[in-house]
Amino acid sequence: MKTIYTDGACRGNPGPGGWAWLCTSGALGSGAEPHTTNQRMEIRAALEALRANDGPVEIVSDSAYVVKCFNDRWWPGWVKRGWKNSKGEPVANRDLWEPLIALVNARPGVRFRWVKGHGGDPFNDRVDRLAVEAAESQRGRSEPRPA
Repeated sequence: MKTIYTDGACRGNPGPGGWAWLCTSGALGSGAEPHTTNQRMEIRAALEALRANDGPVEIVSDSAYVVKCFNDRWWPGWVKRGWKNSKGEPVANRDLWEPLIALVNARPGVRFRWVKGHGGDPFNDRVDRLAVEAAESQRGRSEPRPA
């Protein structure tokens, strides 16, 4: 199983944002959006990580929003209520949640784990730097797994 760290960053909220994923094997990817929110970048990071990596994966994120959607099974309630949250309001970021949820449901072996942000985990710290870099430069990058 691959372990992939994800993170999102925003300069202002909303503002210019960046997302990044980092596989512990060394592969990585990042991207940017000119006007977005931190929450959207967190979701986008997980979505892009799954799009770029096949097979069973563990997504490690410091976003309780992303991790709880799956581990606490928020999404089935959203779907059952017609994409309304527990307060009866439209689910924010549905345009990103729908493809992420579909991708997770279509693939066996996708797990989510929360990690404390800025808590000294070297992979989380590195993916945070990549997301901030993408937000500030408004440029993404991709590096395949080292040979």
